[in-house]
Amino acid sequence: MTASVSSSARPGTSQHEAPPSAAPSPKGKRAQRKLGRVPLRHRLRRDWVLLALCLPGVAYFGAFFYLPLLGNVIAFQDYQPFLGFKHSPYVGLRNFSALVEQPEFWTAVYNTLEITALQLLLYFPAPIALALLLNSLVGETLRRFVQTVVYLPHFLSWVVVVAMFKQVLGGTGTVSSFLNDHGVGVGNIMTNPDTFKLLVTSQMIWKDCGWGAIIFLAAMASIDTAQYESAAMDGAGPWRRMWHVTLPGIRPVIIMLLILRLGDILNVGFEQMLLQREAVGAEASEVLDTYVYFHGVVDGDWGMSTAAGLMKGVIGLVLILAANKLAHRFGEQGVYK
Repeated sequence: MTASVSSSARPGTSQHEAPPSAAPSPKGKRAQRKLGRVPLRHRLRRDWVLLALCLPGVAYFGAFFYLPLLGNVIAFQDYQPFLGFKHSPYVGLRNFSALVEQPEFWTAVYNTLEITALQLLLYFPAPIALALLLNSLVGETLRRFVQTVVYLPHFLSWVVVVAMFKQVLGGTGTVSSFLNDHGVGVGNIMTNPDTFKLLVTSQMIWKDCGWGAIIFLAAMASIDTAQYESAAMDGAGPWRRMWHVTLPGIRPVIIMLLILRLGDILNVGFEQMLLQREAVGAEASEVLDTYVYFHGVVDGDWGMSTAAGLMKGVIGLVLILAANKLAHRFGEQGVYK
């Protein structure tokens, strides 16, 4: 009888072995996760120091970025300051229809897009090129000196920057006077509407190129030096190492910043344009930011100016979402997943 029982048992198993347990149900998984989760009260008590450190930043963004979003209701009202939000009459999409019928609005859109295109073509690659140049410097002292020099213009206000450019490129500026004395009549570059968009792009490059190179230098510092050594052993020169090691190493950062720049594509510098508006005229310098200022704050057309600002924000949001989706299609991480 014992032999028959032992012969009926499967090889490698025991008579007293328990049958395999069934897979836990989704409810069981949720119950297990709930049991392993720390209660919110305990987490707040545990991390209260970190939460207290975050409170000033949260309050700042909430008060100056998210709370003002409620004011976009003005775009759908015939807003009067003395009536307020509650009593100003709603007009639906009338402000938007009146906005697109104004020639000044399309002039501002055209100038904004033209300046944005120049910034994407000329300004966006400039910090990358500067970071590659600084990364190639061998002497640590020389590199730190150059970094300090190119960082400093970022801390100057646009009032100072425009004044400096006037002293150099104005009608009686250093460069203009030198060229005029040698028979090259360039006139007053600061008041030339034809070259104004190139001028504001060059001002932005001079002011913020060094500051923008910081994040690319940080990305280059995270590249493993063994990759450079392996490339050099394989016979790759400096240009080949830059093309096949450095640029692929910072490509995720470049794509992320490009996506964020596309979301900010319609912001081309309010203060910079406002300071130079009288010199070249509104036809060449009017952008969406100055259009909103002069039609809203100066002329008191709050509804139409808010409609312009709301359209600008929606377009920026759509561009970020589309660019991030396109980055995922090409296998890049993007801003978010």
